[in-house]
Amino acid sequence: MNILYIMFDQLRFDYLSCAGHPHLHTPHIDALADKGVRFTRAYVQSPTCGSSRMSSYTGRYPSSHGVQFNSYPLRVGEWTMGDHLRKAGMSCHLIGKTHMVADAEGMERLGLAPDSVIGVRQSECGFDPWVRDDGLWAEGPDGCYDVKRSPYNEYLKSKGYPGENPWNDFANAGVEGNDIASGWFMANADKPANIAEEDSETPWLTTKAIEFIEQATGPWCAHLSYIKPHWPYIVPAPYHDMYGPEHVLPVVRSDAEREDAHPVFDGMMNNQIGKAFSRDEVRQKVIPAYMGLIKQADDQMGRLFAYLEQSGQMQDTMIVVTSDHGDYLGDHWLGEKNLFHEPSIKVPLIIYDPREQADVSRGSTCDALVEAIDLAPTFLEVAGGAPVPHILEGRSLQPWLHGESPEWRDYAVAEFDYSTMPLSAKLGLAPKDARLFMVTDHRWKLMHAEGGLRPMLFDLEADPNELVDLGTSAEHTDVREMMYERLHQWALRMSQRITLSDEQIMSGRGKSGRKGILLGVYEPDEIDAGLTVKYRGPVPQNTTDQ
Repeated sequence: MNILYIMFDQLRFDYLSCAGHPHLHTPHIDALADKGVRFTRAYVQSPTCGSSRMSSYTGRYPSSHGVQFNSYPLRVGEWTMGDHLRKAGMSCHLIGKTHMVADAEGMERLGLAPDSVIGVRQSECGFDPWVRDDGLWAEGPDGCYDVKRSPYNEYLKSKGYPGENPWNDFANAGVEGNDIASGWFMANADKPANIAEEDSETPWLTTKAIEFIEQATGPWCAHLSYIKPHWPYIVPAPYHDMYGPEHVLPVVRSDAEREDAHPVFDGMMNNQIGKAFSRDEVRQKVIPAYMGLIKQADDQMGRLFAYLEQSGQMQDTMIVVTSDHGDYLGDHWLGEKNLFHEPSIKVPLIIYDPREQADVSRGSTCDALVEAIDLAPTFLEVAGGAPVPHILEGRSLQPWLHGESPEWRDYAVAEFDYSTMPLSAKLGLAPKDARLFMVTDHRWKLMHAEGGLRPMLFDLEADPNELVDLGTSAEHTDVREMMYERLHQWALRMSQRITLSDEQIMSGRGKSGRKGILLGVYEPDEIDAGLTVKYRGPVPQNTTDQ
């Protein structure tokens, strides 16, 4: 069986019609959910692109793999999904974004050529790239955000779009008179991007995926990783005006959230992003464009799934649809992501398993506490590989797909390092102290902040919108202690001993005696004679010159 691992960027869990959105209809993703399992409590391990993705690709928490924020290199030699799958006989390929930053210093230290097979895999998070494009080709006074060559820009040039950066001038811009109306300015979000719809990013990547599948020989895993509906919030016609202010859902926030707010929460509410998304006119411009980007994505899923059906590959391809994090869109007085409220840290996760064993679960939902790191062990099991729990910190989801109810985790964990953000300096925190941790179970969610800051606590049962912070409530001391005990338990996990499995350790117990290491022995007859055979007998004849 093959695996098509589809990840959207910044797609909220609740912006699909199968998840209950009343205006945004996503029939193709819904149809996949009808054939598979939709997980309703799926959490990523960090609410920012690079860190979240590295957890998904390694099956490990950020504090295990070390990529705590965007632009942190993934250290050379870290085991990835591609490494595990290739060992099990399945190839692993990339089509789109990873946000991966290579450990160039580590590669140089080990003499790994960047253009060698192993060098490319080390630079591409373990994938064999069919096409790599992270999709943010911004330019500023100090140069470009991403200095690598953009395959998408090269494609646009081949289609006749002029300039060195047509992504910036066409895909990410509308027109105002004779001037560019850049998508970086959210006031332009209601304008159509100045590009033919079929040439925009999402259809282009879908085409690349179909091209890959057409030539692929299995078994293969293909990571189709879209940049959208991530900002800039601008979309080509006809998607730019499919939705309007009347389709914008009421904002989820409370004036009480601003009163005596947690210092990190307060800082994020009052930065430029938070202030912008607290304005109704910003939400009414951005959210219809965001919905248009999702509608375009769903239409491309229809195109892709139709190709799989017509080519006969739907019956032997597992399909996963998920996201790397969500988007606040003004909820909780915030934009972007970077904290642990549900719109930011919870993601859609739909898995279609074509095998007969999954017939029992088709069209169902599962509310188990699932983590993004569970995908790597799931794929490894599908590929027929032996489990490696001493490396992969997630758990295979295959039992849930096959209608079983396995023993499962009681809580999920996420992390966020904000040491590179100006907020950490404003709070007077050293980099090691500008860290947040989330632990959530089916009812409670705790956020711990290093640096001596107080925690936050939410009762998801009584307060599903997370508007009442119980972090200092005297009535909830026992709950906070329980959640801290869970965080402590998680922190004590064995996370760095990845070169030996438990089985290897147990099988090696007591073997040193058979290799001549005899400790604590006073007389030879105190132990098995077979262990002392090399240490008994006549003295060998010394034939050397005296």
